[in-house]
Amino acid sequence: MSTLTDPSNPTTTGTHPASPAFAIELFYDGDCPLCKREVALLRRMDPRSRMRFTDIATPGFDAAEVGVPWQALLDRIHGRLSDGSVIEGVEVFRRLYGAVGFGPLVAVSRLPGISHLLEVVYRVFAKNRLRLTGRCHNGVCEVAPPHTQG
Repeated sequence: MSTLTDPSNPTTTGTHPASPAFAIELFYDGDCPLCKREVALLRRMDPRSRMRFTDIATPGFDAAEVGVPWQALLDRIHGRLSDGSVIEGVEVFRRLYGAVGFGPLVAVSRLPGISHLLEVVYRVFAKNRLRLTGRCHNGVCEVAPPHTQG
């Protein structure tokens, strides 16, 4: 368990099990323009502060404290629930939007055909996220972990 660098900073680094006051902690790529927009939207929709946001691209972030390799956090969205369990993929979005009042929509997203479609669409998006958000250079889509970036 680490301490937060600055609790008032929206790109706070470091992680810790989400306290019971939080429904979910989101691990997001702060260098991803689309990810930053969605986090900003979620922050505005979360007046009760049910979510915690941890930027995995910030120097000092330690994936070992999450128990998930950094590359896996980059490749696929992850969240941590208040009990400390880690979830990934579409379930993270369900928990995020459920925390801000979209329970009925979340319930629809769990229906068998819809759930499968969302999983397939998310897998395709996740596989191509760097390219889709303009983060590939000369056909190479690699991102170095934050502690090795200069």
